[in-house]
Amino acid sequence: MSFAAPRHPYPPARYTGDGGEVSARWRAADAHPELISRTGSVDYLTTGAATNGDYGLYRWNMGPDPSGPDAHFHRSLSESFFVLFGTVRLYDGRSWRDGRAGDFLYVPEGGVHGFRNESGQPASMLILFAPGAPRERYFEGLVELAENADRPSADDMAEFYREHDTYWV
Repeated sequence: MSFAAPRHPYPPARYTGDGGEVSARWRAADAHPELISRTGSVDYLTTGAATNGDYGLYRWNMGPDPSGPDAHFHRSLSESFFVLFGTVRLYDGRSWRDGRAGDFLYVPEGGVHGFRNESGQPASMLILFAPGAPRERYFEGLVELAENADRPSADDMAEFYREHDTYWV
């Protein structure tokens, strides 16, 4: 039997040991979320730091109150969304769609996108960023800003978003 070479070859080997190693990480489903806000919580399933910058994977748990970012894009990373339960409005740069359990949206670098829970019911989804930027600092900064009685200036907010590769459209 003959096998054709893959159209897109595998990347160069990054592990050069002989027999593999015990290095997997486990996170229980009932682990406490790393970030809690007035609109929900975020589980840092694995961060860019933990994957050597390959990707970051987060479970975004939304309460019933409307929440989520409007249309924006990122210059340095792609973002993927996978709805676990509930209804999440996903913006693909053309239109808002109701994403339900099992629906998936991939957004390459520069792709305009957004997401919102407007259903009045809890919802949850996975968000994957590649490469693995330190998005947890962005999420935590948003919670701090929301809880801060002193509103930052428009210039300060613009700088915060630029530092975290978020550009509003």
